[in-house]
Amino acid sequence: MSRLEVTEKIVATKVAKGLKWSDVAARVGLSKEWTTAACLGQMTLTKEQAGIVGEIFGLSNAEQQWLTVVPCKGSLPTSVPTDPLIYRFYELVSVYGTTFKELIHEEFGDGIMSAIDFKMNLQREPNPAGDRVSITMSGKFLPYKTY
Repeated sequence: MSRLEVTEKIVATKVAKGLKWSDVAARVGLSKEWTTAACLGQMTLTKEQAGIVGEIFGLSNAEQQWLTVVPCKGSLPTSVPTDPLIYRFYELVSVYGTTFKELIHEEFGDGIMSAIDFKMNLQREPNPAGDRVSITMSGKFLPYKTY
C-alpha cells in the first residue's frame, strides 16, 4: 500500500458516495482548500483528522496512518501540466509571474511569499456575463536575510 493508493481510494469513494469537499472539510473542521489538498496527498493530517477522514471514506487503520505521514509535495505528473484547468494556472504564472515578482519586491523588498504560512479561499462570484472564479491567496512574506 502507498499514499497514492490511499488518495485514489479517497477520490473513488468521494465519487461513489457523491460527496463534496466542502462537506468533508466541515467534518474535519478545516477549510475546504486545505482539506482537499490533504485528501489529495499534499498535506499531513493529525491522527484525529485522519480518523475523521478515514470514517468518511471507509479507510482502514493502516490507510489512515498514511494520511499522517509527511508527503512528498508536488502532485503534477508532468513538468508542464496537460490538464486544461491546471495548465491555465501554469499560463497565468508564465504571463504574470514576473509581474507578481516585481510588485512583491517593490512593496515588500527582496523575499518570497510563503507557501507554508499560507491560506487560500476559492469562491464562485456570480456575474451576469458568466460566473467567475475568485481565488484569494495569502502567504506570509519571508525576506531574504543577509549573513
